Amino acid sequence: MNSFRKRSSISGLTVIILTMVLTSCSDTSHWPQFRGPDANMIVTGENLPVEWGEELNVAWTFDVDGDSWTSPIVWGNRVFVASAVAVKINKPKEGEGNSQENQDLYLQDLYRWEVTCVDLETGKELWKQVAHEGSPRIKKHAATNYASETPATDGKRVYVYFGMTGLFCYDMDGTLVWKKDLGAFETQRGWGTGSSPVLYKERLFVKVDNEEHSFLVALDATTGDEIWKVDRDEKTNYGTPFIWENSVRTELVTGGKRVRAYDPTNGDVIWEVQMDGHYNIPSPTADQNHLFMGNAGYRDVPGTFFAIKAGVEGDITPDSGSLSSDGVLWSNPDAPIGSPSPLLFNGLIYMVSSRGGEITCLEAETGKIIYQEKIEKVAACWASPWVNENKIFFMDEKGVTRAIKAGRDFELLHENRLDDRFWASVAVAGDAYLFKGDNKLYCIKN
Repeated sequence: MNSFRKRSSISGLTVIILTMVLTSCSDTSHWPQFRGPDANMIVTGENLPVEWGEELNVAWTFDVDGDSWTSPIVWGNRVFVASAVAVKINKPKEGEGNSQENQDLYLQDLYRWEVTCVDLETGKELWKQVAHEGSPRIKKHAATNYASETPATDGKRVYVYFGMTGLFCYDMDGTLVWKKDLGAFETQRGWGTGSSPVLYKERLFVKVDNEEHSFLVALDATTGDEIWKVDRDEKTNYGTPFIWENSVRTELVTGGKRVRAYDPTNGDVIWEVQMDGHYNIPSPTADQNHLFMGNAGYRDVPGTFFAIKAGVEGDITPDSGSLSSDGVLWSNPDAPIGSPSPLLFNGLIYMVSSRGGEITCLEAETGKIIYQEKIEKVAACWASPWVNENKIFFMDEKGVTRAIKAGRDFELLHENRLDDRFWASVAVAGDAYLFKGDNKLYCIKN
């Protein structure tokens, strides 16, 4: 394991202000990765629709071939989606979808792993590439698929990670630039992979957690060459790494039974904290001074949630019986966090439970629960919530999006519905929402 590391003139001001303005304008037209430009689901676009439905404010739909839970990403007028298209499937015995015999059958199936680019204005296909065709390299659960990771783009290239099938890099016109095999390893119960790639300063970071050999790797985004690789004492996890540009330094944060922050330049561990809970599915959120991170619970295992201070080093796990430490501002050992990632907005943290329709609002500074409300008739939730114009939105798997008022007082505002199944998180480009269901990609505009 890596050792811990010790870690204005007027014209200048004009340049800074101009840079900020240009960056802000750019960010409204790009959604380059999972959870958006800053991986925080804070949407700054204007004139986004408030209401939508099958016959309301749907600019276009695009039929998505195959299966995937990947979220769409956007750069300018290009929307990218990834999927695994079944070519030949061996039908499992009825009622025995996860038996050993049927698990072996899955390895004899035939798939095409595809990357598709769609025009944002028209919904027409610009290009499609088959990244790989063949049989899966690992078994899967009957309820999962072989395309769960969201691509990433820097406007020069698009990076598509298909878990144990491989990592593929294309230019913006669909020409393959490089590809890389990161290995094939069994995952817990065949639930597959789910951690999306993350870009930072011409480096691509991929977390490969599994039941056999977990690791984190940094690649040169231009060539795919390995820059560094560190082993991880973890089993299968799903949360996507998070680039935390805090008030002290930049850190690459990954979840698991132990949450770790790495130096993105060399892979050295900066700090770590023991974290309970059952699954690392949600990804962190943060401001300049604190990072908020949790693991989802399951059945009799509660979730857990921590507020971690910027600038800390070493093992910052609180002592037994304590909820804080020199590096932990506060923690909640029974947090109601589910699979959706938490949302931080105006000093409050919003959590959506995976099942049951429970919404929890916490005070970021203290961890105090401001309210917990249960909304009736909410289906399972997997997509991350987002905020726009002082409204918090979250979507359940049956396509119902609910909006609540941001702030300390709970108020359910309205609901919208699309007729599909949704596990992917929303992407936003300018004045358009992009929702990817099992069957279609929807562009929603006024």
